[in-house]
Amino acid sequence: MPKAITLTDFGGPDVLRWADVPLPQPGEGQIRVKVKAAGVGPTDLALRSGRLKAFSLRRNAVLGFEAAGTVDAVGPGVNGTQIGEEVAALLFDLGGYAEYAVASMWVEKPPSVPWAAAASLPASAEAAAGVLRQMAVKTGDTLLILGGGGAVGLIATQLAVAQGIKVVSAVGARADALVTSLGATPVRYGAELVDAVRSVGAVDFAFDASGKGVLADAIALTGAADRVITLSDPAAGDFGVRLSHPSPERAPHALEATMSMLARGRLRLREYRTMRMQDASEAHRLLEGGQVHERVVLTL
Repeated sequence: MPKAITLTDFGGPDVLRWADVPLPQPGEGQIRVKVKAAGVGPTDLALRSGRLKAFSLRRNAVLGFEAAGTVDAVGPGVNGTQIGEEVAALLFDLGGYAEYAVASMWVEKPPSVPWAAAASLPASAEAAAGVLRQMAVKTGDTLLILGGGGAVGLIATQLAVAQGIKVVSAVGARADALVTSLGATPVRYGAELVDAVRSVGAVDFAFDASGKGVLADAIALTGAADRVITLSDPAAGDFGVRLSHPSPERAPHALEATMSMLARGRLRLREYRTMRMQDASEAHRLLEGGQVHERVVLTL
């Protein structure tokens, strides 16, 4: 039987176990991917801990919204994709931490893009492009990105700046130079965040890509909860803030556009490090403890 990292319960990283699972079968319009690499995102950590209740997970669920690998099987209605093709996939129903995953949205991986980079793109690209589209941010607006130095924040910054949107980016000190080089104005997290942002100017919208409990500040700065979207803050409902949900309709061309940019050297991703898929629990532990500041990609 194939293996995957399964969620045996909600709790600390130790609830993740490498175990036998049934071979998933692609349905209508789906492909099965033999996974080479899978990205680990902040939403994965929130789901594993049980803090994020917006997603309903069954026992022994397999986490992971994104993966890269070779097409192993195609379901009915799939055209233009061949077995053996190298792809990066966005997994709306999770399942990336596994030897095999089923996907309904994918893009061909160019030869110049490494497996780990391809696996760290889909969920971040969809979230970045999708949230900008959901909020209807337009040229001339000012967007506050909370967590602008993270995987999603960096892509959102680049897409927004390219559209003529002014970006104010809340980051840690280590990301100041990076976000500045991408065209954003950095500000620091902390008690002075609101004053620091206001010193830059008025904010029209806020994208919380960090989930670090700053929704009250985001609402204060934008003036309304409906001008704020969060990626993974479990308190979103308490503040009347929308929680980011990936869907095929939200940003249907995000993967194609950003993969093309990445292949041409026109998109910068967050730095990443690779770890073995079997060590997913350790990856979660290191990320939660702040011992790893790069993106983590699990590889097989």
